[in-house]
Amino acid sequence: MSEQSVAQSVAEYRIEDLAHHSGATVRTIRAYQDRGLLPKPERRGRANVYGSSHLARLRQIADLLDRGYTLASIKELLEAWDAGRGLGGVLGLVAEVQGPWTDEEAARITRAELDAKFGGKPDEAAVAEAVELGVLERVPGRDDEFLVPSPQELAVAAELYAAGVPLSAISGHLRELRGQVEHIASRFLEFTTEHVFARYLGHRPPTDADAAEAASMVRRLRPLAQQTVDAELARAMRTFATRHLQHHLRAEGPSPADMEPRSVTLPPETIRAVHGLVGQEHAAAFIAAATEREVQARTLDTLASNGRHSRQFDQEP
Repeated sequence: MSEQSVAQSVAEYRIEDLAHHSGATVRTIRAYQDRGLLPKPERRGRANVYGSSHLARLRQIADLLDRGYTLASIKELLEAWDAGRGLGGVLGLVAEVQGPWTDEEAARITRAELDAKFGGKPDEAAVAEAVELGVLERVPGRDDEFLVPSPQELAVAAELYAAGVPLSAISGHLRELRGQVEHIASRFLEFTTEHVFARYLGHRPPTDADAAEAASMVRRLRPLAQQTVDAELARAMRTFATRHLQHHLRAEGPSPADMEPRSVTLPPETIRAVHGLVGQEHAAAFIAAATEREVQARTLDTLASNGRHSRQFDQEP
């Protein structure tokens, strides 16, 4: 063992010295101790003495913070390390989940380019709302430039604006859409966790091997949510766009009585079941969609039945 290694193994620090060598503040070190991220120092008389292991742990925490981990996730990772499970698989799983879920790359746009996309007139309120929604991100030190996390999303907004949709309506629609999509994402995660990931994440933190296997599974299942939503959105758009077009091409619209909303009483057990499935706030939309689907299914059944009867009639002598 070299003299340097021996010196490191027996190094002792006061908290001020530890802060100096690690780059952390004294207040931060004490906060890490309170949260269980850093072992307590050795007490010698009236002094607290820290060792090289404390310095190594502080540098490890700083490295994980630079990678984007939260203190809560860092604590779990360090507990896995201390339990002898290793960090390789756990870090791989966290990196896989926290990594980008799209191949789209962020871009930058100047304020002049942004104004040109939306009518050429500066609109501070619209820019502030776009920043709040995360459609734009301010670049530190650059008041005339923005980061665009999703150029596709900004392009859609520009096309809608060019088609005559007000910016306030576009942002309102995005807020509504985001809530619905977040619900879909939550349900998909619950579904895959129950049927796939429960066997890997049954204990916390997971073993190194289980975490590595779960990370591999995340890579396999990552595109499935978007593929499913794309297919269902295409189906729904075709169905409803056709219905809207037929409605607007009619010679006469429906009678006022047909347009009036009507209340329908459902059994309490049904309502409770729907609440348990999608939540109370989404119950009305779910019931409406389920009813619409049933109507469509019965219409198709009727058409198919009429077609069979017509063929039978044509075949009779």
